[in-house]
Amino acid sequence: MHYLLKKSWAVFFCLAILAFGHTALNAYVLPGPYLLDQMTQHLGRGNRLLVTQKLLVYDNDSETGLAEFNETLKFVFPETFRSDIDTDKIQRIHVLSEDGAITVVDGKISNESDNPYDHYTDLLLFRTNKSLQKRLLDLGVNVQMSSLGRFQGKMVYVIGAQYPDENTPQVWLDKNTFRPIRWIMTRRPTQRLEVLYLNWQESNHAWYPMHIEFFFNGSLVREIYVQDIKVNLRFPADIFDIRQLKTQYPQQALSEPPKGAGENMDEVQKTIEDFKKIYK
Repeated sequence: MHYLLKKSWAVFFCLAILAFGHTALNAYVLPGPYLLDQMTQHLGRGNRLLVTQKLLVYDNDSETGLAEFNETLKFVFPETFRSDIDTDKIQRIHVLSEDGAITVVDGKISNESDNPYDHYTDLLLFRTNKSLQKRLLDLGVNVQMSSLGRFQGKMVYVIGAQYPDENTPQVWLDKNTFRPIRWIMTRRPTQRLEVLYLNWQESNHAWYPMHIEFFFNGSLVREIYVQDIKVNLRFPADIFDIRQLKTQYPQQALSEPPKGAGENMDEVQKTIEDFKKIYK
């Protein structure tokens, strides 16, 4: 009898925990726009960032299976950005400003400046609620929807979906710090690009993820390891001038689509193929 009583209490206790967890995840959740506002505030102070990092691109078709590049990022908040890769294999410039976006590869302006892999910096760059909301809406995130969830043992806010649904574009924030830890940029279940923001560290009152991982359909395809961060350095204004860049570099000639590619080839998959060609 005593054994049955103890067993009954154990079952009741487990059910109570499950019920509490279910209630907690379905309790009132802060609105998405408010969460995004908190996110921008919790990224810290500073008007500009200079980030030096190592970019790793995994390619199973190459001999080594890996390509490494040194990349320099320049942030001018709230929405101006430049990335530079300059090696013997590739020279790449990507600039984002209020005038739009431009990508220069090997001295020529690319016909496709909107690369899905470049969007990971959006959560780190846009520092006004209005500009960040617009950016996420343009990328398919329903910023008005929010829920509570769990990720790697931590409670998180999910913006753009009702947890645990992961079939729509969504941004996940750490519940305690409001800093982003996950961004699912998928528009189709079969074409899923996911970014993880890891190892957040503070540098002169500015927070930045020191390790970033990119997964395509569950496979690790890229990694970033930050090597150095400098805050509030001065940058020449003309390096962000898209109009000037257009006068400096010629337009890349239109090329035929890859063999076997259909007209509606997914942009993420096409990006992977482009990177394979560029980075070899």
